[in-house]
Amino acid sequence: MTEIHTPRLLLRRWREDDLAPMAEINADPQVMQWIGDGSVHDAEQTAEDIERWEEEWDEEGFGLFAVELLASGELAGFVGLSVPTFLPEVLPAVEIGWRLGTPYWGQGYASEAAAATLEFALRDRGLDRVISIARLGNDASENVMRKLGMELDHETTHPVYGFPLHVYAIDLSEYEA
Repeated sequence: MTEIHTPRLLLRRWREDDLAPMAEINADPQVMQWIGDGSVHDAEQTAEDIERWEEEWDEEGFGLFAVELLASGELAGFVGLSVPTFLPEVLPAVEIGWRLGTPYWGQGYASEAAAATLEFALRDRGLDRVISIARLGNDASENVMRKLGMELDHETTHPVYGFPLHVYAIDLSEYEA
């Protein structure tokens, strides 16, 4: 079982008892405003999401980690790796992404978990390059990307919803520099 420990977090595979707290995160319009068309997800959609995330682990050898606070055991959300099939122009690519509940914003959890995940991607999984995609205006996520050492690679448009996207990237040589 793949787990990563950081000073404050446990990044791990998904468990059955993660459904309710993740569904609560996905039901928050403030959290979901930057995801897809901005629609919230209900518990059934969240269960389908988690099932799909676990399948990606099995198929790709990487996926989205459940992010648990070590101090309390609370599920804060996810950080991890996925193949961004919604944006065919960047394929083949692996994206690092995150979604945390609002109580966990502004405390450095996303940056801490994403840094550990980026190291996992480049050192453990042998990826040469990792990207991250943010909707224009999602300044908090772009700040995390820059903290990871990622640089703006290009701007594009979401192929379904038509809004502008920023694609950030880092390759192994940049990471090691």
